[in-house]
Amino acid sequence: MKSLVTKKILCAAALLFFFPGRLRSQGLDPVIIANPPVDSWPSYHGDYSGRRHSRLTQITPQNVSSLALAWAFQTNQDALIKSSPLLVDGVLYFTVPDNVWAVDARTGRQIWRYTYKPNEGMHLGHRGVAMYEQWLYFSTPDAHLISLEAKNGKVRWDVEVGDIKKGYWTTMAPLVVRDHVILGVGGDLDNIGAYMRSIDPETGKTQWQWNATPPAGTPNATTGGTIWLTGTYDPDLNLLYTGTGNPTPVLNGKTRPGDNLYTCTIAALNPDTGRLVWAFQPSPHDTHDWDAIEVPVMVDADFHGEPRKLLMQASRNGYFFVLDRTNGKSLLTAPFGPVNWTLGIDKEGRPIPNPDKEPAPDGRLIAPDEGGMTNFRSPSFDPKNGLF
Repeated sequence: MKSLVTKKILCAAALLFFFPGRLRSQGLDPVIIANPPVDSWPSYHGDYSGRRHSRLTQITPQNVSSLALAWAFQTNQDALIKSSPLLVDGVLYFTVPDNVWAVDARTGRQIWRYTYKPNEGMHLGHRGVAMYEQWLYFSTPDAHLISLEAKNGKVRWDVEVGDIKKGYWTTMAPLVVRDHVILGVGGDLDNIGAYMRSIDPETGKTQWQWNATPPAGTPNATTGGTIWLTGTYDPDLNLLYTGTGNPTPVLNGKTRPGDNLYTCTIAALNPDTGRLVWAFQPSPHDTHDWDAIEVPVMVDADFHGEPRKLLMQASRNGYFFVLDRTNGKSLLTAPFGPVNWTLGIDKEGRPIPNPDKEPAPDGRLIAPDEGGMTNFRSPSFDPKNGLF
């Protein structure tokens, strides 16, 4: 199958595309997301696992030097491209805040463009869209979820999932699990909690809501925990895995004593009910804005000689975590770069914050720095070589 390469598509991001032959015309069966054809990318991570590792073999060390620019597409938007394009039926769907494009993957020709209304939402970046049958789902900076017709970009419905006046926004690409469109909602203000919602793909009605932190107004409750990256899903266990963001106020931990559950947490939810099945906290009582939102990657492999269902996360706090994804129990916690903010690891595999590294007016030297050792950029796992 012929491949096309672009060097400049999406503001100079280099992308390679192969074209699908087994997806439904002008639509996507949600079942395909679990095991998509190798020449398609029907969801944010390509499939549910979060591995982002292509099984295609046409590009090799011997022929990679012969790849050349096929076409370029410019958005003409003053915005960073943070979305992962979907590739369904030879069409690329990608976003920046307030905008969605459908582009012919063979030619770079724009098929349609949707532009959302001017709004006061947080335009921090946008991760992309989800697809269910012939519909796309797009979250807006002012916390709306919009269903678009994939063939022409026309609005099917528009529902509010958070109140912009209270500081809520959305940036993540939704995740489709059967007949659930799952979306994280939150904000960076000190007085709001974050949550995840499941939306009916046909009607836009809320099916369930899981609160990462207690709802706004709950006395003496921690706030924060924004969910702003797309999680992963195990169809066999029927478990949805998501990371959550930092507690608020961000740098002042004295006003929020304790671990601040369920901020900076990897949570496993039942996607049919929103019920929390287990939770593991990579950064208890975070005071460095490190979150634990990074992609939880699923791998089935031997661990110390035993076959295990693993969940792996390289966290912004500098630690690499390996969990048993059936129950959330820690199997391994190890730094993958310089780390000086902890006193060690507790019996549950969680780092123990060092009080001497808490933020202070006269400054503290910490490793990693405020940006963290990694961030929203997606990891990849090579199953052949066993490398994360």
